[in-house]
Amino acid sequence: MAKFELKLPKMGESVAEATITSWLKDVGDAIEMDDPILEIATDKVDSEVPSEVDGVLIEKFFNVDDVVQVGETLAIIETDGEDDSVSSENNENEVEEEEVAEQLTQTITKAKETVAPAISSSERFYSPLVKNIARQEGVSQQELDGINGTGKDGRVTKNDILSYIENKGGNQIQQSQTTKAQPKQTPEVKKVVSEKPKQLAPPVVSSGEDEIIEMTRMGKLVANHMIESVQTSAHVQSFIEADVTKIWNWRKKVKDAFFNREGENLTFTPIFMEVVAKALRDYPMLNISVQGDSVIKKKNINIGMAAALPDGNLIVPVIKNADQLNLVGMTKQVNDLANRARLNQLKPDEIQGGTYTVTNVGSFGSIMGTPIINQPQVGILALGAIRKVPAVIETPEGDFVGIRYKMFLSHSYDHRVVNGALGGLFVKAVKDYLEAWDTNREI
Repeated sequence: MAKFELKLPKMGESVAEATITSWLKDVGDAIEMDDPILEIATDKVDSEVPSEVDGVLIEKFFNVDDVVQVGETLAIIETDGEDDSVSSENNENEVEEEEVAEQLTQTITKAKETVAPAISSSERFYSPLVKNIARQEGVSQQELDGINGTGKDGRVTKNDILSYIENKGGNQIQQSQTTKAQPKQTPEVKKVVSEKPKQLAPPVVSSGEDEIIEMTRMGKLVANHMIESVQTSAHVQSFIEADVTKIWNWRKKVKDAFFNREGENLTFTPIFMEVVAKALRDYPMLNISVQGDSVIKKKNINIGMAAALPDGNLIVPVIKNADQLNLVGMTKQVNDLANRARLNQLKPDEIQGGTYTVTNVGSFGSIMGTPIINQPQVGILALGAIRKVPAVIETPEGDFVGIRYKMFLSHSYDHRVVNGALGGLFVKAVKDYLEAWDTNREI
């Protein structure tokens, strides 16, 4: 009998670790090749780790909610055959995989330290989720080190830090009330007292007939991300209406031939993505991020495409180097990412690295929206529903009223670094590209 080591596979250039969300197989279960063994989570993507061999699961090394590094052994599978037949390939590449994982971990750590000061300065391990919560709630490193962890090897779990923050909030209120009664205070104490304690959300009263639904892990992440964005960026919007009659008629003319030749449905989304990429090339100061008092101007144009999932959650796959794709390539990218997003088959690296985001609120019938910026980006464009409306048409012979296909474009941008002129000019450039569409264009 041979023993095969099931390792956490590499999931993208910028992914160094994952959290185990559930085990799909128990010790003693028979396993076939490609059977999913466990589910893992990285940021907003849930993935399955399949078996590479047939056999029996004989040992598991991690529990649910444990954080695992790329290349670490997750479980042992006993297989038929000689000891070296199955794992020889892994043994040959073990050193290389460990070196890659170590280099990747060092790169990620260094990048995090550059973008935002790392919370942890001790040797104690903290998961990215715990560190993010600590940073958002103002928990110092000294406080974090003092929390008693209930996880494996004494690690601090999400529940540990949330419980600490809740208790800390109560203690701060009591301390504030006690301090106000003191007759004399040093300047340092006065400064602390002057700061208002964090406002706790009022409790929601529910009756026995109400249904309480626990938020999913992804739902919690999206909720926290939206709150963080509103607290970070000064949101402002610009709106403009675009006449897309030319695009409507052109797509109707070519979509069947396009499908017969490419095997892909030509929707409006890749057309809009191509136009947005052109506008970002014209206005590169919307393809930026803010870091402290500096602006990082992105070299690549990577457009995020907000997609709604069947469970009601939201995910944003990213079209990398969108300005370098022709319409055929853009269509294939859009359809592939959208389909795999619905099937929960996106890789972690495919939702990272976005520099600007587009969301199609019109797919649900909305004519416009005020979307929240996807941090650390500075802009997001909402595409409204295409409507057939009466409109005044200007011609050399005079004005007349005709039926046109129109839509609203809603541009949200970060007013810290994008003023009204730039935000308005950008969305007008998108409108101009849409209205100037070449109806004789060949695909």
